Amino acid sequence: MVKVKDILREIEHYAPLPLQEGFDNAGVQVGDVNQHATGVLLCLDVTEEVLDEAIEMGYNLIISHHPLAFKSFKSLTGSNYIERCMMKACKYDLVVYAAHTNLDNAPGGVNFKIAEKIGLKNVRVLEAKENALVKLVTFVPSAQAEEVRKALFSAGCGCIGNYDSCSYNQEGEGTFRAQEGTHPFCGKTGELHTEKEVRIETVLPAYRKAGAVKALIAAHPYEEPAFDIYPLQNTWSQAGAGVIGELEAPETESEFLKRIKKIFEVECLRHNKLTGREIQTVALCGGAGAFLMPLAIRNRADVFITGEIKYHDYFGHESDILLAEIGHYESEQYTKEIFYTIIRDLFPNFAVQLTKVNTNPIKYM
Repeated sequence: MVKVKDILREIEHYAPLPLQEGFDNAGVQVGDVNQHATGVLLCLDVTEEVLDEAIEMGYNLIISHHPLAFKSFKSLTGSNYIERCMMKACKYDLVVYAAHTNLDNAPGGVNFKIAEKIGLKNVRVLEAKENALVKLVTFVPSAQAEEVRKALFSAGCGCIGNYDSCSYNQEGEGTFRAQEGTHPFCGKTGELHTEKEVRIETVLPAYRKAGAVKALIAAHPYEEPAFDIYPLQNTWSQAGAGVIGELEAPETESEFLKRIKKIFEVECLRHNKLTGREIQTVALCGGAGAFLMPLAIRNRADVFITGEIKYHDYFGHESDILLAEIGHYESEQYTKEIFYTIIRDLFPNFAVQLTKVNTNPIKYM
């Protein structure tokens, strides 16, 4: 029988928690992940109505995009909806989990889903993650180099862009003297030994470091494998905020905005002045993504779509870019589909449903 932690492990494999921003609180919000899962309810926000829906369906796992708790609690008295949700989750033994900015930043995450809905091609990250990569260097006897390389690649090393199994290998010689009490793979205790070795270099996301080192030690024939880990200043182009891509064919501003309004079921789409430009290159960021507007302009996007734009941010950009504000909820509503696909593909016989509750707190007249 599937346990809650089995499902969450797959969610975190897709959207690792270390990818979340510093202000965020993605992960388990409340509940015992070791219990057997009875069903999963997927939502954008956790509200009391969503909890009631899960309880009525007999589901004990709720996965949302937005965390229920952004701040720590000094007490739980039911004084607001967040505290009431936490208390109800405890009472009914529910697990509430959130994948927020880690899913925003993940390869194939929220913004890639939005791009898919719009029909963009050649989609790439707009603001790539910085200080997220490291280089691992190790030295392996020539005969065992291939085995160690395979172990490192299996642990998540060697992915650069759309290529995997990337490494640099250089033959050389290593020296060592085994001391008393050791069990050297080659050479004799107390004697200086020279071994033909291969220097293997590969890159990996920093959050995978522990797993890569564990795999290296398990596969390496030496008692004390020599390895170095270097921080890299390269950006990680597969992960980060926002995306940019191109339409199959250009559209007029009005045609494009009307299509966006329909796709995202937007009751009120706000935009700056129309200037008659053709729309071909599209930059976007779900949620509150206005901070990426300068990057969208710098990358010569024709339009920038996001969920929230402040009033003063609209000024002075008519000649630079078309701005389209479609609403925070509306921009991220298809996040639930990402969760659904992950769970349905890996647990095909497990009960999983999208919430029927519209959790958008903003209403339109």
